[in-house]
Amino acid sequence: MIKQEIFGKLPNEEPVSIFTLTNSHGSTARVTNYGAILTSLAVPDRNGNIGEVTLGFDRLEDYLNPHPHFGATIGRVANRIANAEFTLHGKQYVLAANHGTHTLHGGKMGFDKQLWQATPQSENNAVTFSRLSPDGEEGFPGNLRVEVTFTLTEDNALRLDYLATTDMDTPINLTNHAYFNLSGEGDILDHELTLNTYLYTPTDNELIPTGEIWSVKNTPLDFTQPTRIGAHLHELPAVIGGYDHNFVLHKSNEAAVALTFAARVYAPKTGRIMEVYTTEPGIQLYTMNRIPDNLYSRDGKPYSPHAALCLEAQHFPDSLHQAHFPSILLTPNSVYRQTTIYQFKTDH
Repeated sequence: MIKQEIFGKLPNEEPVSIFTLTNSHGSTARVTNYGAILTSLAVPDRNGNIGEVTLGFDRLEDYLNPHPHFGATIGRVANRIANAEFTLHGKQYVLAANHGTHTLHGGKMGFDKQLWQATPQSENNAVTFSRLSPDGEEGFPGNLRVEVTFTLTEDNALRLDYLATTDMDTPINLTNHAYFNLSGEGDILDHELTLNTYLYTPTDNELIPTGEIWSVKNTPLDFTQPTRIGAHLHELPAVIGGYDHNFVLHKSNEAAVALTFAARVYAPKTGRIMEVYTTEPGIQLYTMNRIPDNLYSRDGKPYSPHAALCLEAQHFPDSLHQAHFPSILLTPNSVYRQTTIYQFKTDH
């Protein structure tokens, strides 16, 4: 079942819609065509109680103000591009520096700050958002046509399918920036995390990859076995304040672009389990280490550090400057496709 409502108006008076997807178990996902943002996701706990598991807002106005990309579709290029520039076919492209001297999550007016066209699909319990990112938007080349489909399945999974085409060679690295708390409140330091990875891409203090790929063994980044988020967080550099790391997902060569298991999160308090499956080669773990001023929860309370975790399926950060990282270049004779699934279960 899909319910469509007016979410509010942009400063130019354009109306914004919000769509509520509901399955037969009572789980709900709310998505808006402003930024193709997931504003809410509610799923059962071990006792069958439906509860919110993401951070976000109930008003459009809050999404128009600065916030840490709650639930947003990120593009053209997720994560960081060093020094806000790259060179393609001998031509330098200068981007907006919106994170110190670097570009983060698409620039100052990325996909999360654009109004998308919405097409509800009642038969699939899904909504497809689409837009044309024109040549030169945020400094990127090519007219990029992009769409993302949010589907709430009958088995309590949120499925994200991405599709994009271009008329010029251009970089693309899409993801969703949902913030998850499977307890619904408090912090996520007791959540147990398992990652299907033995490797990560180390960074400098500005979170720009050095280009190396290191083992997680004997480091605070080893989640090869279920481990509490808070178990080794204090061992990380204070300048970062928690986890903000890209992990190289373990995939066999023949399954390089296949949908594979990436992560599992378990909340002991509620019994909720979230499994992540993706076609992407990497996943960024972020534990909400810095809280912007004047950022409040749905019920008006200030957020504390580590109030949620993000598991952003994506290509590696700063791939444009690391030729040995998986390429994020899209050409006119190819199609960008990605699928990421957040599957929810309980321990009973």
